[in-house]
Amino acid sequence: MSLPSDQTPPDARFLRRLVTALTVVMMGGLLAITVVIVLRFPDPTPLLPEDLSLPEGVRVAAVTQGKGWFAITTEDQRILIFDAISGALVQDIKVTLPNSGAN
Repeated sequence: MSLPSDQTPPDARFLRRLVTALTVVMMGGLLAITVVIVLRFPDPTPLLPEDLSLPEGVRVAAVTQGKGWFAITTEDQRILIFDAISGALVQDIKVTLPNSGAN
């Protein structure tokens, strides 16, 4: 049995519509996942004051931010705590590790 070239069986039309609908749903889902990832994982870079002045010769190893303060860990084993709004140095902590006894 052959069909005229201008007729499509009803099952094929249904299948074509189903595939098109699933494609649209899948593209919408991919877009939704992308939006959620972008909104849930913002740039984690802490905002530091522009006029932050570190002591002479200090090299930064790490930065940590809390509510109203941020800390800079230096390569010379110090933790410098600054006020987040003014950028003023609040505390300078010298990190001393206990001697492990290993030589």
